[in-house]
Amino acid sequence: MPVKIGLVGLNGIGNLHAACYQEEELADLVAVCDVVKERADAAAEKYGVKAYYSVKDMLESEPDIEVVDITTGGIDNGSWHFEPAMEAVGFGKHVLVEKPLCHDIREARELVAFAEKQKVYLGCNLNHYFTEPAAKAKQYVDNGDIGELVYCMAKMGFNGGEANYGLAGSPKVKGHPYFHMKAFLTHPFSVIRHFCGDITHIQTFSDKPGFRRNAGDVMASINSIHMRFANGGVGYLLSQRGDTVYGLGGWWSLEMAGSKGTFCIENCVEKVSYWRAEKGIPAISRQPEPEVTDYGTTNFDRTFNNRLRAFLEDVSARVPFEELRANGRDALAVLEYTFAVIESYERGGELVRPNPLPPLHGDPQFMR
Repeated sequence: MPVKIGLVGLNGIGNLHAACYQEEELADLVAVCDVVKERADAAAEKYGVKAYYSVKDMLESEPDIEVVDITTGGIDNGSWHFEPAMEAVGFGKHVLVEKPLCHDIREARELVAFAEKQKVYLGCNLNHYFTEPAAKAKQYVDNGDIGELVYCMAKMGFNGGEANYGLAGSPKVKGHPYFHMKAFLTHPFSVIRHFCGDITHIQTFSDKPGFRRNAGDVMASINSIHMRFANGGVGYLLSQRGDTVYGLGGWWSLEMAGSKGTFCIENCVEKVSYWRAEKGIPAISRQPEPEVTDYGTTNFDRTFNNRLRAFLEDVSARVPFEELRANGRDALAVLEYTFAVIESYERGGELVRPNPLPPLHGDPQFMR
């Protein structure tokens, strides 16, 4: 049976989610909600559903809703997530939240704890690893073709440069030094953690180029982040918000190198290459020919369809809470890393250990 969904927040991302649900056989979008009446009404007419202007009214009027999808924005693209998510969890509904999970780390911790207490699914739109290249790369990892992690290198950001720069005028962005960190680092951190595991140490050197500084822009738009993983590997993440043009690997690349092989994903959805460590090749020699899988796609928006379907599949199958893909605990982890980056930046590049995650308790219905 399709899952009945109420969608909260009908700006750009909200309408993208709604369009995905219109294509998805597992989804039954029954209501939309936005505090801006015109947006809710327009979406209701477009998708043929009922419009509401508060979460409370929607859930009291539509008791059969099973999932509430929160696609609101706010300061740093996340300050309007916590209140509607907590309200929906309080009604006993499963919740999917856009990234970042919350604007404030304390709110994120509270939301994750409340969802566990209410025994509802809490997911986050960590959509960047719901791709064919990522699935292929995960096969390499799970099959032992990478071996012991040596290093991970990731680049994610935006094409730009000085000629394309303009000072942001939106109050959600302007005057907020950590906009890029909070609004964007969830994505690269979630992909890195998906492949390499938990991060135990973080150090950053973050700054902004001169053209931003001269414009009075306070955003720390360049992030050079060094990491250590719980398994002993090391990592590096470079992220920037349109300060330059990206070269090798495109706007999004991730290389994971291990004792048995290395993979590299380019442009998120496009292709993955794998190099096997071959016996007998000298340390300084030609590089072995890679196994390249090119999926011939540049349509990043399909990652939303893939991620939303995965959430609905997990909810429909009633998977154990800790096995929910891209769950609230996963989203909390990457937000803890983001706040560790902020702390390191504020301390002039000091090494920081992210706050530990809450313990896993296990679902007694499955752990017998």
